[in-house]
Amino acid sequence: MAFSQGAKPLRVYKETTQLLRLGILRKEPPWYQVVASVPPSTILIRTAPVEFDSPAQDGPRVMSKKVKKSKRFFRPRHIQYPEDDLRKTFFADHPWELARPRILVEDGGNDNLNHDWSKLQQPGRALDGESVVQRQMWLMEYKELSTSEAYDVARKEFYRLRMRSDIERRIAAEEARSVGAFFGKTHLQVGLELEERALLAWKVKAQEAVARRQQRIEAMASPGSIDTDVTDEEATTDTAGLANATESRPSSIEPPNAQGA
Repeated sequence: MAFSQGAKPLRVYKETTQLLRLGILRKEPPWYQVVASVPPSTILIRTAPVEFDSPAQDGPRVMSKKVKKSKRFFRPRHIQYPEDDLRKTFFADHPWELARPRILVEDGGNDNLNHDWSKLQQPGRALDGESVVQRQMWLMEYKELSTSEAYDVARKEFYRLRMRSDIERRIAAEEARSVGAFFGKTHLQVGLELEERALLAWKVKAQEAVARRQQRIEAMASPGSIDTDVTDEEATTDTAGLANATESRPSSIEPPNAQGA
């Protein structure tokens, strides 16, 4: 069943009724009786509220001729949380933290209730920037520290835990190599190899472009050199061809002695 574009809701119901009456549709659609009992609205836009002028002292209210619509009528209300400024400060100082793998599953927003932020490291939770923010909030609320002081305390604890995890990872890699484990190239090594390969390809293209440009400059400096610059092989070939053509051409002029005879 196909209807024209821009069909109105009531028109869909009327056309369906006509198709059922003509026998084109043998069975009513599941929504047919529902639409018949509760017809859809024909106005699908939101109307602006009516505004009135301030009432006069000795007169009734007068309706305003111009209805003003607010520019933010359909915009949601801006919601600001205290943690937003702390997150902005932390990730501005540590932008590489955003490049670390993260779990995209959203939590319920009650980290301060589900975890004890009297310490930064939480069991079952990865250490990230959000841990620093929640720890800073806890220090500001329970230790009554200022924003900068709480940030310094939480940041130093974060650095200490990061260094400890890096040391543990290096020790684990050394132990694995000592028993015969082999690790491939790191992401930095692979990136450097790809960069060097791209630079070499660009160097070859740049040299070819410089050579072509130098040839154009030389050609423009001496225009006649293109016509006079002929190789010896081509000159020899042209001379030999001219000689052969001269020998094979029949002579139409007889010598004078032959005419007298």
